[in-house]
Amino acid sequence: MSNQVSNEARVIPLRQEPNRTEPVRTDAPEPAPREPLWRDLVGEVLRRERLAQERTLREVADEARISLPYLSEIERGRKEASSEVLAAAARALGLGLGDLLSLAQGELTRHTAAGRRTVAVPQHPYKPYNGLCLVA
Repeated sequence: MSNQVSNEARVIPLRQEPNRTEPVRTDAPEPAPREPLWRDLVGEVLRRERLAQERTLREVADEARISLPYLSEIERGRKEASSEVLAAAARALGLGLGDLLSLAQGELTRHTAAGRRTVAVPQHPYKPYNGLCLVA
């Protein structure tokens, strides 16, 4: 008897393969859109403001006393910057920290409003709607 070990690796799938014989469901609800991360929004604002001023990453990084690669990663949403770093980057662009955060909040509102769907409330034909309506 030979106790040789096979050179073939045993593969254990991490996910089950979908059953290809089942029909694709078309009535399945769409997945909810992913809300953007705060660091992505802040990065978008910093990049947009820098480009609007026609400044390079190096100019802004030097003025903010941040390394160029770090500022680049902040703009791309890869790094979660501290409030001190964000304040320095904002100051280098002529903004206050509050201005930067306010612009990022506006981006968040824009992103979430675009992904939000309205849901119709079914009405019974003989019952009035007794919901609450707020008017500004």
